[in-house]
Amino acid sequence: MSIEVLVMKDLPDLGDAGTVTRVAEGYARNYLFPNKLAAPVTDAARRQFEKVRKDIEAERAKRLDGAKKMAAKLRDASVTSRMKTTDGDALFGSVAAADIVKAILADLAIDLDRTMVHLAEPIKTLGNYDVEVKVHPEVTTTVKVWVVQE
Repeated sequence: MSIEVLVMKDLPDLGDAGTVTRVAEGYARNYLFPNKLAAPVTDAARRQFEKVRKDIEAERAKRLDGAKKMAAKLRDASVTSRMKTTDGDALFGSVAAADIVKAILADLAIDLDRTMVHLAEPIKTLGNYDVEVKVHPEVTTTVKVWVVQE
């Protein structure tokens, strides 16, 4: 059985704060309500949400501004990943998203999560690559990654 809840905080699985969604009754009762992540859809809950709405919008704007600043730093940057190679330009192994995150942290002192780096497939040859980094749901940038021989 499902019930409607008013989402009180931005949750990737349920939606943004202020939206009304249907969830399983047990999930709402045992997890969402005790952690104050959602509330039953009532007039009182809507009034309570309206009181904190400005704070939530200010926090969203602050996160978006921070993401734009981080994207500006990353846009102008390039990082180098040193890898062992076999014969020619083929790598012994590959450069994955986690390796790129380590290189960004070492070179630029910017801490990212590996899920922010989007590679269609791991890099397996030497060269220069443009790698997409999604620092916020609304902000995406590219980083130049140089894969060179160790």
